[in-house]
Amino acid sequence: MDTTVLNSAQQNILRMLSFIHDEKTVSDIETVLANYFAQKVDKELDGLISEGTISMDTIEQWGKEHLRTPY
Repeated sequence: MDTTVLNSAQQNILRMLSFIHDEKTVSDIETVLANYFAQKVDKELDGLISEGTISMDTIEQWGKEHLRTPY
């Protein structure tokens, strides 16, 4: 992404956030952002499943993987 666009977006977001004055609003915004990104992930996963790149079995296997760093 172009850094000029990114800087402009960041400044716009910070300006909008300056109007927040209570924790409920912060919580609401966090929920909206979490839902937005969850929907994006769902859409991408649906696309990968439709293409045959992955299957529901693949996703279930990911859920069972042990990815911790061994010590």
